Amino acid sequence: MIGSKGKPDGAAQSIRVEIYNQTYNIRSDGDNEYIMRLAEYVDGKMREISSGTLTVDSLKVAILAALHVADEFHQIKNQQEQIDAQLASRSAECAEMLDRVLKHKEAAPQEVETEQ
Repeated sequence: MIGSKGKPDGAAQSIRVEIYNQTYNIRSDGDNEYIMRLAEYVDGKMREISSGTLTVDSLKVAILAALHVADEFHQIKNQQEQIDAQLASRSAECAEMLDRVLKHKEAAPQEVETEQ
């Protein structure tokens, strides 16, 4: 059952989708439009793969499409990990700068008081 984009009521329902000339009934508590977009994406990938290969075996086309989708996923995941690492580094730099500023501000009033 697919349900990553769930409906508030959580009631599972069935939706009919077509992928690579095959009809599937999908039970899901997710948003029907989201499920349709997923099916259209998979269908498009399979058609893209089949147009570039000589195979007509739908199982082989499905496996190749799955590999392409997995590759896309892992590339995006790696990019996100790099972005997260950069954000963590910048956040640590900002925290250090803020600590220095706050320590300087704490030290500054004491210096002013001793001068008076």
